Amino acid sequence: MTTRVYTLPVEQTSWNVPGGAETVFNWEYDEGRDKLLNLYEKGKNKQWNSRERIDWSIEVDQDNPIGGPEVYVPIYGSPTWEKMGERDRAQLMHHTSAWQFSQFLHGEQGALICAAKIVQTVPDIDSKFYAATQVVDEARHVETYSRFLHEKLELAYPINANLKALLNDVVSDARWDLTYLGMQVLIEGLALAAFGLIRDVAENPLARAVNAYVMEDEARHVAFGRLALRDVYPQLTQKERDEREEFCVEACYLMRDRFLAEEVWDRLGLPTDECLDYVRDCEAQVQFRSLLFTRIVPTLRDIGLFGDRVRNAFADMGVLGYTSVDIENVMADDERAASEIDAGRVRQVEETIAAGAA
Repeated sequence: MTTRVYTLPVEQTSWNVPGGAETVFNWEYDEGRDKLLNLYEKGKNKQWNSRERIDWSIEVDQDNPIGGPEVYVPIYGSPTWEKMGERDRAQLMHHTSAWQFSQFLHGEQGALICAAKIVQTVPDIDSKFYAATQVVDEARHVETYSRFLHEKLELAYPINANLKALLNDVVSDARWDLTYLGMQVLIEGLALAAFGLIRDVAENPLARAVNAYVMEDEARHVAFGRLALRDVYPQLTQKERDEREEFCVEACYLMRDRFLAEEVWDRLGLPTDECLDYVRDCEAQVQFRSLLFTRIVPTLRDIGLFGDRVRNAFADMGVLGYTSVDIENVMADDERAASEIDAGRVRQVEETIAAGAA
C-alpha cells in the first residue's frame, strides 16, 4: 500500500523496539477461568470482515470528514481560528481529522504487536486463547483505519511523540503484565473514549460506523485486561505495586498531552505556541481531555492500582470523579451502539430493495 499520503516520509518516522520477552509454554489445557473463557467464546463469535460489514461506497467530504460541527475543532474560537477564512478552516478540519485517525491507526498497530506479545508471554492458557482472538481484531482495525485514511482522507500523519514513547515502553518491557496494563487498560481505555466522541457526534455514516465497530471489539479487550490483572495485582509486593502505579501516572500524563495536536499546527504554518496554549487552557478541550479517562479511572480502581500516586495524579487532572463510573454499563453501551448501526444498515438495505420492487 502506498505511503505517499503521509505528511512525513515513513523512513523518517519508523523505528525498531528491542525486547527481551520470555516465551511461556503451558500444557494445562483443561485449566481456565470461566469469565475469560466466556470472553474467548465471545471474541470468536464477534469476528467481522471490514470489507463486508462497512459500506466503503459512502462518500467523505474532506472539508469536514466526520460531518461534525466546527466546535469540535481543537482551536475553535481561538484568535487564530477567528482570523481564518472558510477555505483555511476547511483545510484545518481535514488535517485535524487525518491527524486523529492516524493516531488511532498507529495505536492499533501497537495493540496488534502487544496482543501477539501477550500470546507469547502470558503464563495462563485461557489468556493465550483470548489474546489470539485479539490479534485478529487488531489486524482488522489496522486494515480499517488505514483504508479510511488512504481512500477517504488521502492524508496521514506520523505517530505522535507521546504515543510513541508509551508504546516503546510497553513493547520493550519484559514483564507480561506491563503489556496488559499499558495497552489493554491505558492506551485502549483512552482510545475508546476518543472513538466514542467521534461515534456520537459524527454525521458521516462511514466515520461513525468505523469507530463504532472498532469500539465493539475494544470493549472486550479492556474487559480482558481487567479480568486478567485483577487476579494478579493483589498478589504483588508493595514495591511491585508502586512501580506499576508510577508507570500508570507517567502513561496517563503522556496520553493526556498526546491530544494537543502540535503536528497539525506545525504542518499548516499556524502559530504553534499560541495554538498549544489555547488547546491546553480552553474549557472545551480541558473537558474533552477529562472525558478521555472515563474508562481508565474505574478500571485502575477495579484491578487494585489505586494508591496515593494514582489518586493524586487523577485529582491533578480533574478526573477523580470518574471513580464511580459503572464500567460494565459503559462497555455494554459500546456494544449496543454497534448493534444499532448494524440494524440501521439492514433497514436501509431492505428499504432500498422494497423501493426497487415497487
